[in-house]
Amino acid sequence: MLIDLRSDTVTRPSAEMLRFMMQAPVGDDVLGEDPTVNDLEQLAATLFGKDAAIFCPSGTMTNQIAIKLHTQPGDEVICDKMAHIYNFEGGGIAFNSSCSVRLLDGDNGRFTVEQVRAAINPDNIHHAPSKLIALENTCNKGGGAYYKYSDILAIKSLAQEVGIPMHLDGARLFNALAVTKETPAEYGLAFDTISICLSKGLGAPVGSLLIGSLEHIKRARRYRKVMGGAMRQAGYLAAAGIFALENNTKRLTEDHRRASIIGEAIGKLPFVKSVLPVETNIVIFTLAESVLDIDFLKRLKSKGILASGFGPQTIRMVTHLDFTEDQLNHFLAVITDL
Repeated sequence: MLIDLRSDTVTRPSAEMLRFMMQAPVGDDVLGEDPTVNDLEQLAATLFGKDAAIFCPSGTMTNQIAIKLHTQPGDEVICDKMAHIYNFEGGGIAFNSSCSVRLLDGDNGRFTVEQVRAAINPDNIHHAPSKLIALENTCNKGGGAYYKYSDILAIKSLAQEVGIPMHLDGARLFNALAVTKETPAEYGLAFDTISICLSKGLGAPVGSLLIGSLEHIKRARRYRKVMGGAMRQAGYLAAAGIFALENNTKRLTEDHRRASIIGEAIGKLPFVKSVLPVETNIVIFTLAESVLDIDFLKRLKSKGILASGFGPQTIRMVTHLDFTEDQLNHFLAVITDL
């Protein structure tokens, strides 16, 4: 039995999803003529109470397009030091938008309105203009930590006061919503642009969506083209996204339950130094110095379990829809015997 906990991106389309994909009507999306892509974009826009959306190959692309929409070269982006847009997108903020970054030291990736207020640069030629506030919910590097909606609204109030737009990297937003019970439409009110990923916990093979105003998405189509992300008969992939949004959001609590069980079991191991709070579907833990992370991953792999190194002596495991109850029980038997 191979158990793959490296990421929730390792899922494969179910038989039902594949059938839905193969039945999709398609056309040339670059010409705006793929009906299934159009349906997916309309579904997402309606879900979040926004005017429009655009389908892209990856969450990195949707995030990077959003940053470019809101900034000019020489501007500054405010985000957490753990933010995916800063740590895991290949230096895209600098490469694509020529912006600097103000990193905040939040709580597992979550910063406060007071931190944002202190980070906004004065209107002075010596400083880069603060032009975008970017949140990540849930925070990958923070162990799947999620924001309280009231804290988001406080930041939004400040953003409106000073005239700075807000972008949400919502790659795993539906994991947060499964816990907090807010609606996508409430998030649509709080953010100017929102990126959601369809190929993580929702189980689609490819794709992310950027959601925003008509003007934002009109410009986003040009940036997507420049970045090489415009696809032709993309409806087969878009159909998977429709299936994911309509069928796979409510089951995310199962992933959270299994991740919590894993975190509890990992925390009892004598060679584990600490475990981040398990809030959704990500388990991040630090090994004691007596066990090298590379050796630990090799031992797991020899037992048929795949996990990811996530920094010095740090391991990440992510539950997903292909990680079953039988696999969980097998994992627990293996891990307690290491």
